[in-house]
Amino acid sequence: MQTINTDLVIFGGGIAGLWLLNRVRQQGYDAILLETNTLGGGQSVCSQGIIHGGTKYALNGALTQASNSIADMPARWRECLAGTGELDLSSARVLSDAHYMWSAGSLGSKMTTFFASKALKGRVDQIAPEQRPVVFQHPTFRGQLYKLNEIVLDVPSVISALASPYADYIRKVESTKIQLDSQSGQVSGVTLGNLKINAQRYITTAGEGSEQLLQELQIKKLQMQRRPLHMVMVRHRSVLPTFAHCISSGTKPVVTITTHPTRNGEQVWYLGGDLAETGVQRTTEQQIAEAQKILGKLLPWIELKEARWASFHINRAEPKQSSLTRPDAAFAQSFGNTIISWPTKLALAPDLSDQILDLLQQQNITPEYRSDIATLNQLPEAKVAEPVWETMFC
Repeated sequence: MQTINTDLVIFGGGIAGLWLLNRVRQQGYDAILLETNTLGGGQSVCSQGIIHGGTKYALNGALTQASNSIADMPARWRECLAGTGELDLSSARVLSDAHYMWSAGSLGSKMTTFFASKALKGRVDQIAPEQRPVVFQHPTFRGQLYKLNEIVLDVPSVISALASPYADYIRKVESTKIQLDSQSGQVSGVTLGNLKINAQRYITTAGEGSEQLLQELQIKKLQMQRRPLHMVMVRHRSVLPTFAHCISSGTKPVVTITTHPTRNGEQVWYLGGDLAETGVQRTTEQQIAEAQKILGKLLPWIELKEARWASFHINRAEPKQSSLTRPDAAFAQSFGNTIISWPTKLALAPDLSDQILDLLQQQNITPEYRSDIATLNQLPEAKVAEPVWETMFC
């Protein structure tokens, strides 16, 4: 059996794992990322690509811990996209430089005052009618429109930008067999067929896949929760790039729309928000009918050319909370020589890496090894996942 010694093994090739791989290798650590499927093929490529600034968590008229913990993320991502940040994402594609928030009618005075408050300065701007996106320039639109400091990204291009600098250290594996020391209970290595990898620390960033890793690691003090979504897609030939949350009197957006290009030049409206959360018990037909009803009510002047509809289910994987509530921040915790982590939000990948680097420093884990590239490259490359709308509408 061949053996590779390295500093860190990262399980999971979504944006969180890839971001971490870049950060730790920048810090001099030798690190290997293992992915059992495609890069970003779980939650990452199914996200809407919004780099949240937390405004949608403040729809009760007050800033929350969740909105504050994510407030700095858009600026960090923008620096990376400009090639001046902690990572170089200048090759990634920005779908929209801003996300918008609109109300179907007039908002209550409390909400209107809140959106105009100093507390949201730099996060929210009201825009003149002539500056509105095309979809909101129709004369029958009577709601309010706010511009949020939240960019929207083409997620596969972000994954490619993160994977390219250290492609040799990203490998696809059919499965992993984690070996535990019988006395200490710590990980003594990872076996991949005839290859064994030993590391100073083993780090999970595998989203939903972390549940199986927790079982293999025999960690019982920490559990994972799933919060399901039933997302809707409408593929069409209209040129109507739309990136917006629709809000009402509730604490969640009624619907969140992002627009994504397809290989054949069409566009996809990708629908999340409360529609996706409340639709988990609906059938595909019922969910699509509900989406059509909502769009017909909110944007009655819009007609999408040659519209084709589809939906699918996806789980948000997170550390278990009481009553299955949403975690307020990214999560990382050490158990022996492993670190279990979930970013909880696409935008929080930089923060998660900060937490893990802090844990490594606290534990005095310093760069020590240089893995054998030739041996590692016996394992196949992991490919970037395709967006679901490229496969469901074939």
